[in-house]
Amino acid sequence: MKLLSALAITILMPGLALADHHGSKDKDGFLELFNGKSLDGWTINESPDSWKVSDGKIIVKGPRSHLFYTGKVNKANFKNFEAKLQVLTKKGANAGFYFHTKFQKDGWPKKGFEAQINATQGDPKKTGSLYGVRNVMNTAPHKDEEWFDYHIAVRGKKITIKVNGKTAIEYIEPEGGPTKAERGGFDRFLDSGTFAIQCHDPGSEVHIRSVKVKPLD
Repeated sequence: MKLLSALAITILMPGLALADHHGSKDKDGFLELFNGKSLDGWTINESPDSWKVSDGKIIVKGPRSHLFYTGKVNKANFKNFEAKLQVLTKKGANAGFYFHTKFQKDGWPKKGFEAQINATQGDPKKTGSLYGVRNVMNTAPHKDEEWFDYHIAVRGKKITIKVNGKTAIEYIEPEGGPTKAERGGFDRFLDSGTFAIQCHDPGSEVHIRSVKVKPLD
């Protein structure tokens, strides 16, 4: 009877089994936030057609939109953490990965920092940039059409961004936070919050096949 009940739950509520599977830690202590089949645990703020899941990947393409993590891991609130993504950019693509942010219904996220994703789009701030605060200028540390590993870590006042295992940016937040110019009118201060993926513009296409996090506190 117990076995039949368990099977019934799995058949009637497949999302439950999926959530349990993706709530498990890998050998390095990371939890996968993207289940490879749907955007369960994530919330789109505007232009929902800018997001789809195909062949185990998040396809990011369309008008401006942001996809916020609103799932159960760490109650979608991260202070000190390591995040790992696997990303592929198409030619001329621009996107970003926000952290210490919060959901807002439209516009560019006002709270938190953006780890830039851009190999060949016109913005000179390239992948590896802590956007507007510490920038990798003009030449990206990866190529379009190739999967790359993106690693963002926050420990106390220190932010480290790595691309394919090599450090692109290390930033230690000074007392008072970034300068007014570095903030650019946004709330760029280390705090806590969730993650968001950016769809920048209709001419950009980015694929993401993994988003993992290891909370550190």
